[in-house]
Amino acid sequence: MEKQAISSRTLSFLLLVLIFCCVEVNYAFIDYDNGGGVVEGKLNVHLVAHSHDDVGWLKTVDQYYIGSNTSIQRACVQNVLDSAVDSLLRDTNRKFVFAEMAFFQRWWSEQSPKLQRLVRKLVEAGQLEFVNGGWCMHDEATTHYIDMIDQTTLGHSMIKKEFNKVPRAGWQIDPFGHSAVQAYLLGAEVGFDSVHFWRIDYQDKEKREVDKSLEVVWHGSKTFGSSSQIFVNTFPDSYDAPSGFHFEVTDDFFPIQDDPLLYDYNVDQRVNDFIDAALAQASITRTNHIMWKMGGDFQYQYAESWFRQMDKLIHHVRKDGRINALYSTPSIYTDAKHAANETWPLKTDDFFPYADYAHAYWTGFYTSRPALKRFVRMLSGYYLAARQLEFLVGRRSGGPNTYSLGDALGIAQHHDAVTGTAKQHTTDDYMKRLAAGSSEADAVVNSALFCLGQNKSGADCEKSNILSQCPLLNISYCPPTEQEIEGNSLVVVVYNPLGWIRNDIIRIPVYDADLVVQDTSGEIIETQFVPIDKVTKDISKLYVKAYLGLPRGQFPKYWLLFQVSVPQLGWNTYFISKGSSGGQRRFSFLSTGSWKDTIEVGPGNLKMVLSSGELERMYNSKTGVNVPIQQNYLWYSSSTDYEQASGAYIFRPEGEPNIVSRSAPVEVIRGPLVDEVRQQFSPWIYQVIRLYKDREHAEFEFTVGPIPTDKDGDYYDYYYYDGKEIITRMTTNMVTDKAFYTDSNGRDFLKRVRDYRQDWNLSVHEPVAANYYPLNLGIYTADKKTELSVLVDRATGAASIKDGQVELMLHRRTPYDDGRGVGEPLNEEVCVDGECEGLTVRGNYYVNINNLGSGARWRRKTGQEIYSPLLLAFAHENKESWIASKVTKSTTMDPYYTLPLNVALITLQELDDGSVLVRLAHLYEAGEDPTYSTLAKVELKRMFFGKKIKEVKEMSLSANQLKSEMKKKSWKVEGDDRSNETPLRGGPIHQSSHVVELGPMEIRTFTLKF
Repeated sequence: MEKQAISSRTLSFLLLVLIFCCVEVNYAFIDYDNGGGVVEGKLNVHLVAHSHDDVGWLKTVDQYYIGSNTSIQRACVQNVLDSAVDSLLRDTNRKFVFAEMAFFQRWWSEQSPKLQRLVRKLVEAGQLEFVNGGWCMHDEATTHYIDMIDQTTLGHSMIKKEFNKVPRAGWQIDPFGHSAVQAYLLGAEVGFDSVHFWRIDYQDKEKREVDKSLEVVWHGSKTFGSSSQIFVNTFPDSYDAPSGFHFEVTDDFFPIQDDPLLYDYNVDQRVNDFIDAALAQASITRTNHIMWKMGGDFQYQYAESWFRQMDKLIHHVRKDGRINALYSTPSIYTDAKHAANETWPLKTDDFFPYADYAHAYWTGFYTSRPALKRFVRMLSGYYLAARQLEFLVGRRSGGPNTYSLGDALGIAQHHDAVTGTAKQHTTDDYMKRLAAGSSEADAVVNSALFCLGQNKSGADCEKSNILSQCPLLNISYCPPTEQEIEGNSLVVVVYNPLGWIRNDIIRIPVYDADLVVQDTSGEIIETQFVPIDKVTKDISKLYVKAYLGLPRGQFPKYWLLFQVSVPQLGWNTYFISKGSSGGQRRFSFLSTGSWKDTIEVGPGNLKMVLSSGELERMYNSKTGVNVPIQQNYLWYSSSTDYEQASGAYIFRPEGEPNIVSRSAPVEVIRGPLVDEVRQQFSPWIYQVIRLYKDREHAEFEFTVGPIPTDKDGDYYDYYYYDGKEIITRMTTNMVTDKAFYTDSNGRDFLKRVRDYRQDWNLSVHEPVAANYYPLNLGIYTADKKTELSVLVDRATGAASIKDGQVELMLHRRTPYDDGRGVGEPLNEEVCVDGECEGLTVRGNYYVNINNLGSGARWRRKTGQEIYSPLLLAFAHENKESWIASKVTKSTTMDPYYTLPLNVALITLQELDDGSVLVRLAHLYEAGEDPTYSTLAKVELKRMFFGKKIKEVKEMSLSANQLKSEMKKKSWKVEGDDRSNETPLRGGPIHQSSHVVELGPMEIRTFTLKF
């Protein structure tokens, strides 16, 4: 019986073989219909092919580009661009978008002229479209608006130069929340029609899905309203392709098998899957257009894997006929949305803070890696000054320039760089790039200052190393000032990058207190000597060795303070010489009092009262403002909950913060220029408060670290230590009704209300983290009489958790990764000779009290001075010879002209073609100040004194198109009443008088030829 069954199956198989042999098998070429565009009356699915390529994160920017360090991640941007371009060349209907020009310019420089010509054709045909087009996809919480402009300009200039194209769409798909400045300034004012992103608060997203408001028109500026509006497309899910339609060659996916003669034919199934997913998305979207992001992190390393499947999808979906699919780009998508003539919901303010679920607020990265954040901010202001000086003496065709610093800063604005959310080795690479760029810029600055002193420029300006600078001045390391002054004088050249006269007090470390300071006329300048504290000496010893690999050597004993006056966009010179007291130390400080006494300090109008080691009161004798105020340091315990820990991204505290010390011993040093209050709150927290004679604020210098890592102080385990997140808190009796104000990227101030969101009813699950907001300039709060303002020296997080309180987060050290991809705890260390300890951070914040409505002037002017500090350079030379042979004091402007106090020069840069890029920024919002929130005028002729202006062109913000050629779409908005909207803007520049007008918050960009 069994043999008979086997014989029967054998005959059946042979018969089947004979049938196949007798049938002609036709494998036909399919000419896929993947072209065409929008189809009216149908749902249109816009397939946007993209690769999200982080400019550093888990790997360094170079490792990502060339594909090395595969043990961490198999990602190679070089492969992405090679492969995507090859696939586009195969089929003229395909499209691809790319964002990160820091990568593209590397790739572009390696290509042959033949391939460059082909790529230019792809760009011209719209197959390859640049979105965003900045050097990176910058962060929006921890970046300063000037950095955002600079890095965007760097990328846009490359696109304009090589392709004569202007990006039309913002593509901020991964930053962790979105700022108002991004919307109106880095969106509308750049010339974008739209901005596309994903990350908004999960509660906000849920509501927007219900009322179909994921896509809105955003008025990011109170001052400009609808005149700077932009269309926003918020993705309903991530920036990856929809589930089931992710086609990277390494993915486990179901390809479309459309040959009926092969097994597993599945066209009907895959078309139905596509249509079902498209209809689901369309149900939460207005109009008959939806976008699918076909890509993800470092995708398209083998691009045909994606394009082959999309070719098939488009062809078969069209053949099915129920909906339409097409290759698209963000600009094509936006055009289609605009053509639909829909009325859109209105969005104002911003999208901060961001949470992706109830206990996961991404507010920790506002502060993470505070040393990196300070380095970036310090070099940002330095880059501004260095470009000014490079222009003033003329760019060199060879030798050092400022490009490397601009490149490094552009990369550092990336949303995993300045945010502090990259791996440690990647962060080290960012720092290395910044240090290298800074070093080259130092050579530019030193030579330029020397040449200006010689009244030389261009080819006549010889490279000089006579002057040197001190980047580690904050920890008292400055070799030229620490040398013995015998015979020659210590020459101090002070440059002012601001457009108004600057009077300030500078501090330099010296070994000897028997010194005299003179100006160029020989007049003796009042000085004050303050002993350098032990904490500063200790960190100087450690960090000089860590940073420079050198032993610290002899320590200076004193800070020498003296007042300087520096012309607008100019310089002044001071000379420090040995005194005549025969070595007798001449001190200008007084002895300290008992820390338990009630002490009043302050040599000027602003006074502080301390009692029993605590700040008790601040008052201003000139304005009459008197505020009871306490200040202390506290730490939140980092959550180690396995479901959601606190980490580089996430801030999740456990309960109320712990007070470091309720009081601290007080050492008071008084003098004619400054009073200092020194307090040691713990072995790892030290503070100096400085009140200067002619200043209306208190300067708080904090030194925090190493943050202890365990409960009992004698146990350390990397994986089990207790995380701490350090804050300083100021508490007043002000009745602030839950309200406070924080800046947007250093520009506008936005009103915040505790436990409240304007766009939805907030469910509060994290009462602290949910009320933290990013700072780049500062925070203030007010009641019916008084304003309390705090300005910062770097990006950080801040909140007002109770009425009358303001707190800043200063430093963080957490034991666990927070599960958002970086895969490391936030545990920064410094190592010397094989021994490591936690990172110590030093910085400053500035506190002002003022009458209600009067604080804006201090915030705007002081904020600009913090961003652009005086630049100091030093030399040891004969005073008389220097005065006789140098221009020791001058301005590059008309000496009788300064910029208005409500205008800042934020860019002065010589471009590759010899023209000069100039940006002027109005510093005030509409209605912020009765005097300064007005139309301002700048006279370019007097600003560029001695130069003949031959041509002035007004440009877009990123200087890639004429302002007159910019085209803006007008959108219909729900409830938008524009009848009373008349934002004040400056008129066209007069071509003969060259006077520029600026309305409140306006930034105007020009190219000049001389």
